[in-house]
Amino acid sequence: MPPIISKKKCKACGICVDICPTDVFEMKKGSPPLIRYPEECWHCNSCVLDCPEAAITLRIPLPAMMLHVDAKARSIGD
Repeated sequence: MPPIISKKKCKACGICVDICPTDVFEMKKGSPPLIRYPEECWHCNSCVLDCPEAAITLRIPLPAMMLHVDAKARSIGD
């Protein structure tokens, strides 16, 4: 599942385009990035973490969600 870019929040800075390891995004001058190759997204979260406007969210596929461990929610000794 590809990332979702909020058109209202995005300032078209291009950081997500530069940081993406799989070249999922395409950016045309003066406009927000487009999802060019949605099937290539690794769900690595780099675009979400590096977006200064918090304009990107990820929809994690169910198999990946089942493997997700929230380190903050777990306490030591569990």
